Amino acid sequence: MIAQAERAEGRRRRSVRLLPSTVTILALCSGLSAVKFGLDGDLSTALAMVGAAAVFDTLDGRLARMLDATTKIGAELDSLSDAISFGVAPALVLYVALLDEYSAGWIVALLFAVSIVLRLARFNTLMDDDTRPEWSREYFVGVPAPAGALIALTPIALLEQFGDGWWVGFYEVAAWTAFSALLCVSTIPTLAMKSVRVAPQAAAALLVLVAIAAAALVTFPIVLLLVLIALYLVHIPFAWRSQRWVAARPETWQDKPAERRAQRRANRRRPSLPRPAISTARLRLRRPGGNNRPHDQRRG
Repeated sequence: MIAQAERAEGRRRRSVRLLPSTVTILALCSGLSAVKFGLDGDLSTALAMVGAAAVFDTLDGRLARMLDATTKIGAELDSLSDAISFGVAPALVLYVALLDEYSAGWIVALLFAVSIVLRLARFNTLMDDDTRPEWSREYFVGVPAPAGALIALTPIALLEQFGDGWWVGFYEVAAWTAFSALLCVSTIPTLAMKSVRVAPQAAAALLVLVAIAAAALVTFPIVLLLVLIALYLVHIPFAWRSQRWVAARPETWQDKPAERRAQRRANRRRPSLPRPAISTARLRLRRPGGNNRPHDQRRG
């Protein structure tokens, strides 16, 4: 009986360890399906497939940590899936939809795909660096691959929502794609989702926002995507400022992110000290000529 129980427990553990990799495969299939729908001219579905790949990519890492099912093969599979789903697939969709007018469009598509691969390679290197302080793991170096892919696909989202416009011009799309690639390979800090915590008093407001987002996902999915992309771009300056604040204060490195945010808010609310008043006599002494007599004597 004990041996049978141990074998059953072993099978259960193997099944649990396969679950994150299964989700990663779903992300890979979603990215490849985006290419298929892009070739067919169904751009809205292609956009949805990249979005689904981003959701699956977020879930597989969280599942692996929750189930303590992190494996070396799972990490390698995740990197390969990200390279295809967020590098190759968006580049091909952009090329067949908006960049095939000129031969330089293929160069732009290659630039984006290579930038995503370089960003993933750097991410894997930093993950294996044990010398990094723990607080630095609360920030990504550069824009993550899923966010970079969705940012690059913004012109397609605008095309599907608003039709033709200046946002689908070749040079505009090429410049935006190059900008997205630059964000991915840059060293600009961005917040990692695992470091974001919601205060208990804000839980009700968060649930209301989730309900609104769910309704928008059903009725106006592309508008919701555009709003999320805009919010993500807006958060980058705040993340950069937060990272600089923490890096300059080693005494806060052991604190939790919520505690550091509370300290920053307290520092902003602290009133500044009044500047010391300079006496009139000292101002007179600073006048050129070295004349230190009282003002009324000089006039007489």
